[in-house]
Amino acid sequence: MPTVSLAEISPAIALGPLDGRYRKDTADLVDHLSEAALNRNRITVEIEWFIHLAQNSVIEGVRRLSAEEVDGLRAFAADFDAETIATLAAHEAVTVHDVKAVEYTIKEALVKIGAEDLGELVHFCCTSEDINNLSWALGIKGATEQVWLPRAKALIDALADSASALADSPMLAHTHGQPATPTTMGKELAVFIHRLRRQYERIAGTEFLGKINGATGTYSAHLAAVPGADWPQIAQTFVEDRLGLSFNALTTQIESHDWDAELFADIARFNRIAHNLATDMWTYISMNYFKQIPVAGATGSSTMPHKVNPIRFENAEANLELSCALLDSLASTLVTSRMQRDLTDSTSQRNIGVAFGHSVLALNNLVKGLGALAINEEALAADLDANWEVLGEAIQSVMRAAGLQGVPGMENPYETLKELTRGKRINQADLQEFVDGLGLPEDRAELLKALTPATYIGVAAQLAESEVSDWKAFSEA
Repeated sequence: MPTVSLAEISPAIALGPLDGRYRKDTADLVDHLSEAALNRNRITVEIEWFIHLAQNSVIEGVRRLSAEEVDGLRAFAADFDAETIATLAAHEAVTVHDVKAVEYTIKEALVKIGAEDLGELVHFCCTSEDINNLSWALGIKGATEQVWLPRAKALIDALADSASALADSPMLAHTHGQPATPTTMGKELAVFIHRLRRQYERIAGTEFLGKINGATGTYSAHLAAVPGADWPQIAQTFVEDRLGLSFNALTTQIESHDWDAELFADIARFNRIAHNLATDMWTYISMNYFKQIPVAGATGSSTMPHKVNPIRFENAEANLELSCALLDSLASTLVTSRMQRDLTDSTSQRNIGVAFGHSVLALNNLVKGLGALAINEEALAADLDANWEVLGEAIQSVMRAAGLQGVPGMENPYETLKELTRGKRINQADLQEFVDGLGLPEDRAELLKALTPATYIGVAAQLAESEVSDWKAFSEA
């Protein structure tokens, strides 16, 4: 039996992998979606609301702040550190209320800059959710724009590099797991660029909403305290101009969280497309279409020395699934709140960072995985050469066109090729002999006889290059 409790070891051992084993991949999210980041944003929101009210003389007779006082307050928010965290914790131990602890901490800061006479302007006419919804919006906005989107772009950039390099690399396609019309590896990767870019653009265009309208969204306390003020306009300018968010003009006590659900659904959809990429790459590796570049000193298997496992893609699969599970749960939970308010959102929101963390970790692994692959041209060529029957599609299509143009003897082209090729192995000589006996015009017969599985790729290369070019133009704009 263990004699030492791991929970008592200092520094503290993380319970979850995102703050333990994978900390280096997810650390950037701490600045946006951790409990400390939430409290830093709360202090920022409270201070900016305080400044907004004072500097706009919203309450008659309340003095304006001096430039030094404004600078001092903003410096207090910007210099949020371990000491501030400890102060907040000490207040919350007494208040048992996190936002009230923020209010008391700011009032102490006012004393230090000589502005304690304005103490009751802190948290003026605010319900806790006024501060919380804006703080979460700032955190999610920062995490999305400064952490998640750059990781998503890095993945698409990596795909673009590979798609461009492999645009002309022919390979046998597989539909339903069976040999199908050839394509190029670059074109198949470009499909993922195209799919991921659509979601990337949706996420980049997210509207981050916020509100500050009181206990039930009616500005009742505001109008009771200052009847002559245009409180909806004051709130809107604060949310939009001071915080850089979009204003939600009509809510209950809480901001409705519909935008959160929209964003989480978009990220989950990006995740699922990335998951499809991971499973396809894993499959290509298993088919020997890609060789994995060994890492010096790394072990693929504890017992089989020859193995180089596709661990980056497998790790990405698992983390994308975890991220999607959390994002789906958050999206469904946050859009429902009993009547004016319940606290299911508060508990759920504390897991937003976890959902983002699993996604970021997965995207990092996909980029690393793509960077450790080399195309196996020999395997691609061998697979193509072993499947000449895929040219049956081309032959029956030429026969259809010829028949429509009045060339005799072109009846039932599909059935004719089905009889020749379905479930059978044929070679180049078999196909050329078959074409010679069809009675096609010479130019069309010669075109088919010159065709090989490796050249039957249509405009795959051009499609790949075009998609890569479009992405680079978009991402560099």
